[in-house]
Amino acid sequence: MPYTYEDVGATREDRCPPGFHRLHVRTRIGEGEAVFRRASEALMTWELHRELSGVTLTSDAAKAAPGVDVIVGLGPITAPCRVVWTVEEYRRTAWAYGTLAGHPESGEEAFEITRTGDGTVWLTITAFSRAAKWYTQAGGPATRWLQHAYAQRCGKVLRRLCAPFEPV
Repeated sequence: MPYTYEDVGATREDRCPPGFHRLHVRTRIGEGEAVFRRASEALMTWELHRELSGVTLTSDAAKAAPGVDVIVGLGPITAPCRVVWTVEEYRRTAWAYGTLAGHPESGEEAFEITRTGDGTVWLTITAFSRAAKWYTQAGGPATRWLQHAYAQRCGKVLRRLCAPFEPV
């Protein structure tokens, strides 16, 4: 199944192609190596997405990797995606998926866990998108608001998943 946009992988370089809306949401998750490792695991194994209320995520792969297909569901809406890139480094873990035919939006979304020099762990979600279905086009700004709310919810859920690993 082909991607529904041309600039595949643009989120890796934090680029937003012309004609797309940009999203950037950054949430502090906690502090320390244990929080970073836990957040990275939850991100790479889909646990973060599966813990989101009302959202389903299915994949044949146990872990995010380039070429892995994923279907995100929100109620009756299904959104087929494919992982376009991943990164697993000392202070950075990330992956992005791009939309496939049938997705209500066209574009890419990246999820990145970073650990700064002072030990603070952050989740940053960046995306670029535009409507691909009549109902997302009709939703206009409300559709973008929902995407922003989803990104904020990801941060809250990840912070909850990592809370037991916070230093005392």
